[in-house]
Amino acid sequence: MTMLLLRRAVQAAVRTNHCRSFSASQTLNRRKGLVLGVFEKEGEEGSLHLTEAAAGFDQALSGKLSELLKISGPALKKGKSRIFYGIHEDFPCVAVVGLGKSKAGVCGAENWDTNKENIRQAVSAGCRLLQDLEVNHVEVDGCGDTQSAAEGAVLGLFHYDELKSKKKTKVTTQLHGSADLAGWERGAVYAEGQNLARLLMEAPANHITPTAFANTIEEKLAPHAERVTVNKRSQAWIEEQQMGAFLSVSKGSEEPPVFLELHYNGAPHSKQAPLLLVGKGITFDSGGISLKPSPSMDAMRADMGGAATVCASIVTAAALKLPVNIIGLAPLCENMPSGKATKPGDVVTAKNGKTIQVDNTDAEGRLILADALCYGHTFSPRAIVNVATLTGAMDVALGSAATGVFTNSDWLWEQLHKASVVTGDRVWRMPLFQHYTRQVTDSQLADLNNIGKYSRSGGACTAAAFLREFVTAPHWAHLDIAGVMSNKDEIPYLRKGMSGRPTRTLVEFASGLAHHS
Repeated sequence: MTMLLLRRAVQAAVRTNHCRSFSASQTLNRRKGLVLGVFEKEGEEGSLHLTEAAAGFDQALSGKLSELLKISGPALKKGKSRIFYGIHEDFPCVAVVGLGKSKAGVCGAENWDTNKENIRQAVSAGCRLLQDLEVNHVEVDGCGDTQSAAEGAVLGLFHYDELKSKKKTKVTTQLHGSADLAGWERGAVYAEGQNLARLLMEAPANHITPTAFANTIEEKLAPHAERVTVNKRSQAWIEEQQMGAFLSVSKGSEEPPVFLELHYNGAPHSKQAPLLLVGKGITFDSGGISLKPSPSMDAMRADMGGAATVCASIVTAAALKLPVNIIGLAPLCENMPSGKATKPGDVVTAKNGKTIQVDNTDAEGRLILADALCYGHTFSPRAIVNVATLTGAMDVALGSAATGVFTNSDWLWEQLHKASVVTGDRVWRMPLFQHYTRQVTDSQLADLNNIGKYSRSGGACTAAAFLREFVTAPHWAHLDIAGVMSNKDEIPYLRKGMSGRPTRTLVEFASGLAHHS
């Protein structure tokens, strides 16, 4: 039953044609709606400038849309919307959305492309407005950037209700009035990748066990079998690899661990060094013997957000046929208390032979990543990026504004930052000082301690310093996504729930790397 629900959910979340659906079934008698954009005129307070598609629509109606916009209220501000009924026989409902200033571009202060963000926000608002009216097919104005418009539509309409009897109206979307179908297609695939990560993160932990997670990703990659190899490594293999740190976390649970290994071979030259992506895959984190407080513990079903975003990125790269080689590693397990669980003060041995004193079993993500990073070096990657909902301290430091990046490579930081400006899913560089390394190498019983010497102080930084002890590659970055794991209302084009961030930034980064010599 679990796999049936997952299969239906994933089919609903990801499509590959230009007419995007959030339901496995198509409705023959579709109620159609239209989303059109308007810009604020530069230097003219209260004036509007119609997009190309909106102007064409207005002309077909002999200026009726412009007239209605003038008499229906004040000029539409950025992110605001207005709906008109019965003005066109093909579209009973037309939502007009405010896009802000037309010449907005990359903003150095905000570290994103303001125009792209405005389009995502506006389009998502218009699509949701029509969805609330039970419109089940929406044509969307490309607003001058069809990729961003598609991202706003597909991300904005996603809602996890797979296990509810009463569901929201399922909406299909397509591009209206633009020749740039390729940009729309690309944006829809980017957004569907993030929605796949949201689906995995939002689903309850009894539905997404390590085994179910691995099987779901295998299913999603099946259409790309000619370019992708999937290895679901068992506990026996993990033991053979001497991944003592990973096993120390998994042994408290009745669910068997899985080490998921994905190989995407997209480069024309098969011997090109791969990009290595490593994702933390704790499918439920109780804290182990160092038990978490019960309030909000249910959110720890998403503690595999690193694995979800990494695997969803590879699914997306395969769908886009990116000309780059990528290897994805996801150590998957639960962190549970039991008579077999690791105890505070226990010492375990990682794959590289380093011993670790485990003083807090709730600092488990760094343990499973340590062994995965050691194993990943055997592929001689051109760059390593690991992604993890690693520390509450990261949430305290940056909140949900940006993913924290710790890296030993200025080049890698520049590539990640450049990608995040395009996607609007921002990153921010954090320090990797020796100051923090000394706090994790000063251990009473072992080579390392899994928590910093001064407990909570600089917790995100000491966690990154711990991971660095398992890295020898010159280009490595650790992305701590604990702060961006969920969304309340901070990102307007994402509904409340698990965010799937920073999937699109990882895909854009990989795409940029494909064209980087």
